[in-house]
Amino acid sequence: MSIYVVKRGDSLYSISRRLGVPPESIAYMNQLNDPSRLSVGQALAIPDNSKPAGEIEVSAYAYPNISMATMNETLPYLTYFCPFSNRADGEGNIIPLNDEALISAAYAHNAAPLLTITNIGANGGFSGDITHALFTDDTVQSSFFNNMLRLLRQKGYYGVNFNFEYIFPYDREGYNSFLRRASEVLHSAGYFLSTAIAPKSSDNQQGYIYEAIDYALHGQYCDRVIIMTYEWGYTYSSPRAVSPVNLIRQVLDYAVTRIPAGKILMGFSNYGYSWTLPWQQGIAASVISNAAAANLASSVFAEIRFDTTARAPWFRYTPADGKQRELWFEDARSVKARLELVEEYGLAGISYWTANQLFRAGLEILRRTYNTEKIT
Repeated sequence: MSIYVVKRGDSLYSISRRLGVPPESIAYMNQLNDPSRLSVGQALAIPDNSKPAGEIEVSAYAYPNISMATMNETLPYLTYFCPFSNRADGEGNIIPLNDEALISAAYAHNAAPLLTITNIGANGGFSGDITHALFTDDTVQSSFFNNMLRLLRQKGYYGVNFNFEYIFPYDREGYNSFLRRASEVLHSAGYFLSTAIAPKSSDNQQGYIYEAIDYALHGQYCDRVIIMTYEWGYTYSSPRAVSPVNLIRQVLDYAVTRIPAGKILMGFSNYGYSWTLPWQQGIAASVISNAAAANLASSVFAEIRFDTTARAPWFRYTPADGKQRELWFEDARSVKARLELVEEYGLAGISYWTANQLFRAGLEILRRTYNTEKIT
């Protein structure tokens, strides 16, 4: 897969003639809303006959409102599929997700569906109180594992993914004990175990989301560990790359000393954010898909810039309300840069957050770089 960066004076048809690729193929691959408009600095994925150099595992989270069309384009690239999410409560119950159609679609494409369980409370936020009960109350924990096994059998999942966040720092050892027991329960029943954890760069990293996470123990007891290497740029941050490669490297440098590299799935952001300028603390950024971001740039004649440290594209524009905005997203170049880390560090693969917004160029770069391992 080659990547062409649009220069001043280029058109889709001049690029097509130069590269010998039909303009319709380029427009389709890059989801161009208006093929007559391109942005200077826009990275176009160009279809070619390159062959994958290796094989990796690919996981993806998806909300249940994902369209079937997007599902059908995405699932052929996936090893694991994680419908988001089934919710644990503080009494050992699991509030199930209506995901039967997603499970069936996953198996139809030989992707392994995972029972994804979170500690998201009734108000919609992650709850440390829920995980505290799961980790410290034997009765609650036993009930939880019984309900988990029942759901696994009832719906035919391949295994489990625990996505517990905002765990109280003092529950670190409780979480460790919970994982030891989960490993025994699941593996003895023939099920797969994975977790999703915050992106730490040292054992003693300070911060509410980090302190309860013991990388070495996750590496010991889990079959795969998703490291959520995204959200440096997030809803309430200042404008910046969502998944800057330089900071991902810091996480991976540490992670591979604690977790076997062959168990790590590197988190892979599949979206962007648009911030209002001048940035003010507490003003939320808006989420945008990668394809929509590139189309927006061309519609407002914005030049797309590329941060060579973060390896991420961005641009500024002024919408009709007159308030300038700065938008960071992912393009063919940032996808390629992050995929290169998989081979460099010897990782098992990647994990998308999320698959709901189709980014066809990104999937095609994945396909041309690696075959996807299928385990079902």
